[in-house]
Amino acid sequence: MDWFNKPDESPGGKTAPLQVSELSAIIENLLNDARLQGVWVKGEVTNYTHHSRGHRYFSLSEKGGGSTAAVIKCVMWRSDAQHLTFTPAEGMEVIVSGTVRLYAPHGSYQLQVKEMKKAGLGEKYLLVEQWKKELAAEGCFASEKKRPLPKFPEKIGVVTSETGAVIHDIMTVITRRYPVEILISPTAVQGEGAHLEIAQAIKRLTGLVDVVIVARGGGSFEDLFEFNHKDVVRAIADCPVPVISAIGHEVDVTLADLAADLRAPTPSAAAELVVPDRAVLLLQVFELKSLLTASLLGRIAWAREELTGLRDRLRPQRFLHRIEDRKNTTADLAGRLERACRIRIERECLLLAE
Repeated sequence: MDWFNKPDESPGGKTAPLQVSELSAIIENLLNDARLQGVWVKGEVTNYTHHSRGHRYFSLSEKGGGSTAAVIKCVMWRSDAQHLTFTPAEGMEVIVSGTVRLYAPHGSYQLQVKEMKKAGLGEKYLLVEQWKKELAAEGCFASEKKRPLPKFPEKIGVVTSETGAVIHDIMTVITRRYPVEILISPTAVQGEGAHLEIAQAIKRLTGLVDVVIVARGGGSFEDLFEFNHKDVVRAIADCPVPVISAIGHEVDVTLADLAADLRAPTPSAAAELVVPDRAVLLLQVFELKSLLTASLLGRIAWAREELTGLRDRLRPQRFLHRIEDRKNTTADLAGRLERACRIRIERECLLLAE
């Protein structure tokens, strides 16, 4: 049915009434506007209800709008609500992402929420998403730009806080596995303006090391926020040597991780990736030594057999035997030739006599 053409008229000239379902279908069709799909909305939680089945029902209103504030009903199904990292409460300011849908049984529209974040963190989350698109367009995350780590680095740069367990863990692992020179470029790893220090700490290592580790311990999204900053990402992308990121826990992914040449789940894991294991290298050396020794011994044995054969062939007595054999052969051939010639001469003489 074309809802936007002139409706059919009844025989009396009056417009034929729509069925309720037909009207609902028109409204639902209008709500399919792309501008109402996957929208982000900021508002204050009101009328919050946590259903026994896990669904969340609430309304969003404009904060401080008073009795005239605009309100929209919302629902967050259990499949999405189970991913919430906090419990919504009355009066809490949040940012939600969802799609506007018509709820035909009640004849009302509602926002079906897929994600919900506290307003402060939600704004930062949106900012990170904006930065991600911008930096991706610059090629900061391009896979073809990822560089392999040096197999045997001589100097390793570490960008992290000079206090705390991170630097201790990295130094302990590297010292145990493959002792090399470690150059620490200290920086603040969280807090307002920390991104400027982190970016400067990375640039400070230019020309001094073979590989860089950027690391910090675990923390919340807000704690790790500075590692999402554009300045840090660009500093990693512009670093002239490979960069390993080890920021937060394995489940924490920052834009710095995406820009790094390699991501490690923990600082200790980064230290294991950046240098080989001395014990494994020694084992490989011993195995190669054994193979080389076996190969050389085999070669020597073959040469000894070859030399023995040459000696046997070059003995004087053996030469005398061979000369004697040749003499006998020559004498035999000479006798046979002489007999053959005598017989031929005699035969020719008889023919002439006839």
